[in-house]
Amino acid sequence: RVLPFLAAVLFQRKERKETGFYHCRWEKHPYYNLTVKVLRARNIKGTDLLSKADCYVELNLPTASPIVSRTQVVDNSDNPEWNETFRYRIHSAVKNILELTLYDKDVLVSDELTSIVFDVGGMKLGQPLLRTFRLDPEAKEELDVEFYLEKCSDAPAEVLTNGVLVVHPCLSLQGTVSKEEKTKQKQQGSCEVKLSVPGAYQKQLCIPWRLDNEDDYETSFVFHVDKEMCPELQVELEQTISVLQDGVNPDIEKHTTVLGLGTVPVNSLPIGQEVDRIVSLGEGRSLDMSLKTEESTWDLDIRLGFDLCKEEREFLDKRKKIVSEALRKTLRLKESPPKDEVPVVAVLGSGGGMRALTSFYGSLAGLQQLGLLDAAIYVCGISGSTWCLSTLYQDPDWSQKDLQDAIRRAQGAVSSSKAGAFSPERLKYYFQELNAMEMSGRKVSFTDLWGLIVEYFLQQKEDPSKLSDQQEAVKWAQNPYPIYAAVNVRPNISSGDFAEWCEFTPYEVGFRKYGAFVRTEDFDSEFFMGRLIKKHPEPRICFLQGMWGSAFAASLDDICLKVVGIGLSFLDSFKDVIKVVDDCWRSHFRDPTRLKTRLVIPGGPLLQIFQDFFKSRFTCGETFNFMQGLYLHKDYVNIKKFVAWRGTHLDAFPNQLTPMEESLYLVDGGFSINSPFPLVLQPERDVDVILSFNFSWEAPFEVLELTQKYCEEREIPFPKIKYNKEDEKKPKECYVFVDDDNPKAPIVLHFPLVNDTFQKYKAPGVKRESEEDKSFGDFVIETKDSPYRTLNFTFEPYDFSRLVEVNRYNVLNSKDTLFKTLNLALQR
Repeated sequence: RVLPFLAAVLFQRKERKETGFYHCRWEKHPYYNLTVKVLRARNIKGTDLLSKADCYVELNLPTASPIVSRTQVVDNSDNPEWNETFRYRIHSAVKNILELTLYDKDVLVSDELTSIVFDVGGMKLGQPLLRTFRLDPEAKEELDVEFYLEKCSDAPAEVLTNGVLVVHPCLSLQGTVSKEEKTKQKQQGSCEVKLSVPGAYQKQLCIPWRLDNEDDYETSFVFHVDKEMCPELQVELEQTISVLQDGVNPDIEKHTTVLGLGTVPVNSLPIGQEVDRIVSLGEGRSLDMSLKTEESTWDLDIRLGFDLCKEEREFLDKRKKIVSEALRKTLRLKESPPKDEVPVVAVLGSGGGMRALTSFYGSLAGLQQLGLLDAAIYVCGISGSTWCLSTLYQDPDWSQKDLQDAIRRAQGAVSSSKAGAFSPERLKYYFQELNAMEMSGRKVSFTDLWGLIVEYFLQQKEDPSKLSDQQEAVKWAQNPYPIYAAVNVRPNISSGDFAEWCEFTPYEVGFRKYGAFVRTEDFDSEFFMGRLIKKHPEPRICFLQGMWGSAFAASLDDICLKVVGIGLSFLDSFKDVIKVVDDCWRSHFRDPTRLKTRLVIPGGPLLQIFQDFFKSRFTCGETFNFMQGLYLHKDYVNIKKFVAWRGTHLDAFPNQLTPMEESLYLVDGGFSINSPFPLVLQPERDVDVILSFNFSWEAPFEVLELTQKYCEEREIPFPKIKYNKEDEKKPKECYVFVDDDNPKAPIVLHFPLVNDTFQKYKAPGVKRESEEDKSFGDFVIETKDSPYRTLNFTFEPYDFSRLVEVNRYNVLNSKDTLFKTLNLALQR
């Protein structure tokens, strides 16, 4: 189903339906003029007990203006009256959400009283709308605002969109500042010119203004900005004078004065032509500038769309031929099934640190023995399982070789001492690496340090490999397609309440929720409005391993204490980068097609302090946001990947969603669901069978229940998860979950981490006879003093072998179930 080219389509359905976008398309939408008049408020209770409130209102409409506007302050009044008018030009292609925030002004920090979130897209043209927002019905607090929406004389403009994200034209403003003789005035102190374009990707630029230098000089600059924002180049000349204090005080005090201000409307400059401008700063001062604007092409550096990338589609075409032949051999079919009828099998490994890494080796070895590794199309990991996969995929032919060699190498790493990770030489290496990253302009976080430590845990040496190197391992579809999971979270919101799944593959990194991807080689480079602004080298795999397993970063002090006997108190300063705490949004509206007005009441500074203290979760990685500068489409709430119908969910606050942010905060996916189900349940991957290997402790079915809830909220087919209390107390080796009524739902085979019949059998049907054999199988995985505790990163060789073998056995012992499931999938 395709939307019309002139897409002024309004979705007015009770049931949400997908827009059908798989690739980018053009749409043309009109502009409107919006007038907002803040009238008055009534019965406002301020935060100061000794006086009435000193109220003002802030207006924020980031899709129309990068500048936050505000009314005047009405001092000491319960019933402030403003009657102030604000005007915006809005483009109807995007979701325009106006935020009105009422403040009580304070000397130090103004107190936020209430925030109103208002969707201007539901207004009627040419009809004034007077809204009385009830801020607190019990206290009868109210705010009166008048809105007026009218047609704009500007011609409708085309945008590029995938139905969720909207791309506007990007302007590049390039220029030079030169100092002419006429501007040289004898002045004390030092001066500098400050240049900025509100809303631009680049921040304020400061240029020294050397008054004592008789030579003319030029300084170049560049700003990238959204053409739709009617941007302005702001020029400020600032003087700083150093004054020696009188008397016995020897300190030097600096006084700064603004000598002049000037602006240049960027849209007034002819595109593609260099022009000279004399920018008046007032009081006889001026700057000579050469300016030129260029409009970027529509050839984006990110991929917008929901289909699989070209390389993954090519992989599938090759891999299904291999899978077809593998199924013929393994299931003893008379002939190979047609390529189009081959079931898509995904193998999933859960989180669990070294326990997960070790166990996943055993599970994969079991699949290999059954001939099922060649029947898998995808293999997906989260947290500790990603450490296993990313190590295996350094060998381009790993699945075509006996895994015993890889397991022996893994045992060497897992069983070796980790104390060297905290040696003085290694710590010096860490700081050299992090310092080099920071000097290159990268965002450095505590998780990067953890990645370097993981590098030592897994390799005991520097690992130069990168994720894109793994393209060699899937070039001929000789191995399953690897997918590594992380989630993007938001500061001050629990990852249980909001987490956006981010997938990492050898070819792409991105979010299927937004239909936005970048080449793996370009991850952590700087993008704006879909264009590559600054290229950074692709991060080494260890930094991704640190991110994928970042749940442990918050416990690094405990890990160091266990490994070398002392904590890492000197690292405390790193832990303040970002903290993820419980959600504090409050609102009461639910609507699947339109975002209604919402009221947000902050809990106050005291509550926030307690939240930060008691509910902080972890320190997370911060990377450049490749979606920065893109906007949410006006109908994005119709996409099932969003749960905006839950009015309190962040999906219902488009101004707060990831495209409006400067950074991504990517963390261990286990903070959301400790298995990467969401990445293989995308309809584009059309997975038929999921082999779920769960290496978590306790709650053996929790990942399934969380996935079921995730799928129900997004209308993704998934079987009902039903089990009894006995299963929860003493789980079996394998469970099958099928939705007989919905063939679109995948068949799920779930393997909890258990030692059940392995205690009596060393292989399926082969009993343990010798005392040595019996002793090897006689152990409990989950105990208080278990060697497999999550924070234990070193296993004795004997314990390592036990864990590998019990997981291998559980797969081999489920042979009949696995084969029956694949036969069923072929029939479906």
